[in-house]
Amino acid sequence: MSAEKVAAEVYPVARVLPLLPLAHLDREFDYLVPKDLDEHAQPGVRVRIRFAGRLVDGFVVARTATSDHQGRFGWLERVISPERVLTEEITRVVDLVAGRYAGTRADVLRLAIPPRHARAESEAASEPTEVSGPAIATDAWDRYMHGAAFLTALSEGRAPRAVWQALPGEDWPARLAELSGLVAATGASTVVVVPDQRDLDRVVAAVATLLGKDAVVGLAAGLGPALRYRRWLAALRGTARVVVGTRSSVFAPTPRTGLIVVWDDGDDNHSEPRAPYPHAREVALLRAYASGCAVVLAGHARTAEAQALVDSGWAHDLVASRDTVRAAAPKITALADSDHALARDPGARAARLPAIAFAAAREALGAGRGVLVQVPRRGYVPSLACGKCRAPARCRRCNGPLALPSAAGPDGAGTPACRWCGVADAAHRCHACGARALRAVVVGVGRTAEELGRAFPGFAVRMSGGSDVVDEVKQGPTLVVSTVGAEPVMPGGYGAALLLDGWALLGRPDLRAAEETMRRWMTASSLVRPFADGGQVVVVADSGIPTVQALVRWDPVGHARAQYEERAEVGFPPAIHLAAIDGSAKAIADLLDLADLPANAELLGPVELPAGERLPFSGDAPEPADVERMLIRVPRGEGKPLAKALGEAQSVRSARKDSQPARVQIDPIRIG
Repeated sequence: MSAEKVAAEVYPVARVLPLLPLAHLDREFDYLVPKDLDEHAQPGVRVRIRFAGRLVDGFVVARTATSDHQGRFGWLERVISPERVLTEEITRVVDLVAGRYAGTRADVLRLAIPPRHARAESEAASEPTEVSGPAIATDAWDRYMHGAAFLTALSEGRAPRAVWQALPGEDWPARLAELSGLVAATGASTVVVVPDQRDLDRVVAAVATLLGKDAVVGLAAGLGPALRYRRWLAALRGTARVVVGTRSSVFAPTPRTGLIVVWDDGDDNHSEPRAPYPHAREVALLRAYASGCAVVLAGHARTAEAQALVDSGWAHDLVASRDTVRAAAPKITALADSDHALARDPGARAARLPAIAFAAAREALGAGRGVLVQVPRRGYVPSLACGKCRAPARCRRCNGPLALPSAAGPDGAGTPACRWCGVADAAHRCHACGARALRAVVVGVGRTAEELGRAFPGFAVRMSGGSDVVDEVKQGPTLVVSTVGAEPVMPGGYGAALLLDGWALLGRPDLRAAEETMRRWMTASSLVRPFADGGQVVVVADSGIPTVQALVRWDPVGHARAQYEERAEVGFPPAIHLAAIDGSAKAIADLLDLADLPANAELLGPVELPAGERLPFSGDAPEPADVERMLIRVPRGEGKPLAKALGEAQSVRSARKDSQPARVQIDPIRIG
């Protein structure tokens, strides 16, 4: 009998998953456990092992008495920490996510478990917070059909699945706090995933008000290493019953998960820009499947993916009746939505601020209420074009886009400068026709604020966007000019909202342009008072556009269903599964040669991928200079075989040590 075999029979064996970037090494390896490490080398702990002559980190995923390995055994070098940071539930979720996105478990683990902070880990753990049944304002949920039944299911420890359509003006952080309180009263934990820090702060404050500040922690990438790890440990140890965080918090290792909520799942902040590029919504659904917990997708708008879950019967609709929606929604007016309106204001379709927008703003300011103005872009005049032929204005030095970053005088005249290299070009001529005149393609928030300040003298003007995002403004007659996604909350609601440059949002060459526009508009409109209290919304877009009509009717469900049907007709997610392969032409060809794709797979491309669409590649190989994209689409039921085939092909390329990387994304939110 060999010495290695004797050692395996005498010493216990730890099955270790090393954190290696190579796809062909995405498997467990058996290591012998020395006697002095036997007590702490338990499943879920971080360990250090020697692999291919160097020390690497890994996780113990199992302990076994014997091993089938026939070669030479290595030894665990040391246990980094006895804390079991990889729970059984998260292990299952990591396996599912890696399989769903054709990635490696090592990449998923880097997203799921933050770096260790020894001082935070050595601190004594607090006792778990005891939560009794909080007083739930049932009348708020009674406004939604089946709302009471949904609360009953949660309070009884069952696992309902719902897509919640929040009413306009709804205090949604308070509603999510109430759901968390019901789940906490059963002894389970809640994970709430939000798009950004502003939403995180609102939900944490609402939960702390209802359950106490010790019952909730907020997780975000902006926290320092110590604070982030301390809060993550509070979730792991069960000290906090409610975890609120951004996209990576969907992996929060709560000891007994009862509910997962994803707020505003259409926000692209939920999509991870690092390999294997998972989406928080899909991870939440996989985790609900793995753990059998309840799950809620919530928002003012609705995505086609969420609607597909409802139409399939996997999730239930949690919506209000039409009468309730009408009572809560503001009055929404589009450009020239009738012949009478067009006759009164013939220039409405061409004007950036038509008469109806000015009238709504004057009425709200006259009543002492705020006006929200939503602008698609920040800056002054972020994009310029030739005033004669409309060709984009480009820099003569680097071919970058010219912009007008600030005003030189009251007439808005200034020197255009390149947004890439910063060089000013006072003598610019169009490269296509030679004309000197320039025009604004998109007017930014700065120029808009300046124009409104002159149009409404005597009223304060606030700006929100870019690096200066305002969370809340006081109630009063104030003009608030904001970029999309940076709209401040006004207590009591705005008196009016002006949604400008709708064509700039709807006209983007993106599969999700209409869905994203609807989401942006509904988010801003939900901050406005109900029509019965004088609330008005003016959307500066053609009233004949289906997305505009859906906003006027406040019909996010119908709009999402129409989006799903359109994508099903042309063969795009979520009606089908789609894989995007990025890399050099040779890397793509090699990957496709190795991949055993489903028989009904359809190849689209390749096409050149613009630099703005490129995400970081996985692994340590240098990124290629010229990147192409190939699309592969398969029917809905073939998503798992497609991901498996691409993952196995990546493993073969990794084993061959191919120098040219290829990035694989499954169902990316942006197709390019």
